[in-house]
Amino acid sequence: MSNSVEDFYDQLAKHYTLIFEEWEASVRRQGEILDQFIRAHFKPADKELPTLEVDEDAPTEPNTVNVNQWSVLDCACGIGTQAIGLALRGYRVHATDLSAASISEARKHASRLSAALTFGVADMRALETQVPREYDLVVAFDNALPHLIHDEDLELAAENLYAKTKPGGMLIASIRDYDAILQNKPQATTPRVYDSGGERRIIFQVWDWEGDMYTLQHFIVRGDGKTWVTHHGETQYRALRRDELSVFLQKAGFSDVQWHTPEASGYYQPIVTARKPS
Repeated sequence: MSNSVEDFYDQLAKHYTLIFEEWEASVRRQGEILDQFIRAHFKPADKELPTLEVDEDAPTEPNTVNVNQWSVLDCACGIGTQAIGLALRGYRVHATDLSAASISEARKHASRLSAALTFGVADMRALETQVPREYDLVVAFDNALPHLIHDEDLELAAENLYAKTKPGGMLIASIRDYDAILQNKPQATTPRVYDSGGERRIIFQVWDWEGDMYTLQHFIVRGDGKTWVTHHGETQYRALRRDELSVFLQKAGFSDVQWHTPEASGYYQPIVTARKPS
């Protein structure tokens, strides 16, 4: 992972919510989807979750219910989209990211939404030394792992993910569907257009390919029809196939590696789950 990844997210942090039509609604929706997914797939014999009733009109309520909920390390939390969503549903979340600016924004959003969780700056390749304790669940969503474009970085990250997972615990991560993407290597994403408060936002990406790697040019264009402002950032990704990631996870010691499609999980990217043997 190059410094460009950290720089990319440091520069994007204050603009990140603009990528969503309504970021707060996405936080709550993803929290609900991931909570249902976890409850369906993570069932240790010695732990059982009670039914958690969530009052959507009282966002602090989930944090006061079921205080013995599972512990979660979100090691690629960004501005907290999934970490805050899970915390609002009662999970005991510690959220980390390589980008200090993203963590700063995540803290502000968590406070505003009355979400109880802790934060820290950490590199997923150094979690063993930078993050205390082990966790029932270690998660990395939103295509974070493919930023690790070199085999040695992926191996190191997988080892550190394994080190932070409790025996009997689970890793949950999501990546883009590169198995499908690599069939035609698209050069750009379809622009998303949002209109709100008299402003129009246009969000799109341009992908410049070199083998199975690509440089991503990210654009957020904002304007009122007369004046336009563009935020641009650049970073790199590896188009990581599912079987490639499975091998890295198995080599680190994980077992029962399984993939879950968006159709099955309800989440917008393919999800991989893997167990740390008890």
